[in-house]
Amino acid sequence: MAKINRKYIDKHWLVFLFRGALATIFSCFMLFSGITEIGNIITIVSVFLLFMGIVDTVGALYSSTKKHGWLNAVIDALVDVIAALVLLLFTKDNLIYSLIVVAIYVIVSGLIDIFHGFLSTVDPTDRFIRVLTGVAGCIIGAVIINSGDFEMTTFIRFFGAYMLLVGASSLIYGVHNRAQNIEDKVARKEARKHAKRKK
Repeated sequence: MAKINRKYIDKHWLVFLFRGALATIFSCFMLFSGITEIGNIITIVSVFLLFMGIVDTVGALYSSTKKHGWLNAVIDALVDVIAALVLLLFTKDNLIYSLIVVAIYVIVSGLIDIFHGFLSTVDPTDRFIRVLTGVAGCIIGAVIINSGDFEMTTFIRFFGAYMLLVGASSLIYGVHNRAQNIEDKVARKEARKHAKRKK
């Protein structure tokens, strides 16, 4: 098994599963709801990002009790909440400004995922998932920021597709880390049994 930091990543799997489920539900709503009115779309995106910020804040609070990884979760939460508030309070009825804010959010989130992916505490499978999501975020963010001539439905498809990717990768990440956590518990149990036999 690859060396990983179980104090944070393995035992953090439930937050990733919840985050993944939330992003997947939201992306399906974006892609299939048929809503195209800019005010409604931006409100929905804002509320979703606030919920994501709450999930990341819970992750930060959990991580703070383990004294590891809390800063990463705090940064994730801040990015979500700041983007949500800017969209909700300042750009609700302006498509161009909304596109810019969402594009910056997606790019920043992508860069954070890439950074997290290359941390030494992340094992190869987790690293691949985080970096893949991050690179996709940077690409989609760049497309959104250059989509001024697109229709609202085109923006919805791009952002919905990105959130579907975020949801799927978070679910895979969570399931993988849960499996690692179980495997680690079994290994520790076996090690304790072996130590007792030696005594």
